[in-house]
Amino acid sequence: MATEKPTLQRRYETEIRSDLQKQFGLTSVMAVPRLTKVVINVGMGDAVQNPKLIDSTVEELAKITGQRPVVTRARKAISNFKLREGLPIGVAVTLRRERMYEFLERLISVSLPRVRDFRGLPAKGFDGRGNYSLGLREQVIFPEIDLDKVDKIHGLTVTIVTTARTDTHGRALLTALGMPFRQPAAASQG
Repeated sequence: MATEKPTLQRRYETEIRSDLQKQFGLTSVMAVPRLTKVVINVGMGDAVQNPKLIDSTVEELAKITGQRPVVTRARKAISNFKLREGLPIGVAVTLRRERMYEFLERLISVSLPRVRDFRGLPAKGFDGRGNYSLGLREQVIFPEIDLDKVDKIHGLTVTIVTTARTDTHGRALLTALGMPFRQPAAASQG
């Protein structure tokens, strides 16, 4: 069963990869930065008091990503937060290959434009090794989520893992893929 590749993946393979190879003067195609995986994580501190929140979050994340998420559990007990070891405190899903490209394509073209007062993504989300993390305040920016069925609005973290060795290479890859980074503010003239 041969399925058609996502548009973003085809674009990377046909034009973006060769452009980046020329831009960085790389001799091997394998040295060109590429996406490895996308990890979506939702931390649910409120799940300690209301365990049903985890179930609804699992359903929402499955709708958004098209893949069943994993429930993350507390590694150690913290009495101040009424947290015991093993309690469910979050939900995470790791996307690779086609699903990763499909999710990124929907994130860039559909979901991010739905964010209120969106002026671009901050460039400070890089980790020094070319990976990028961004936090979204509301899961309802995804069109797959029915606003009437949402129990609680919560945020989520999207981490994009690349093979880039530096932030410069990682940013060039993500910019070429269409990530709307915020432009640095021009020096004010005074």
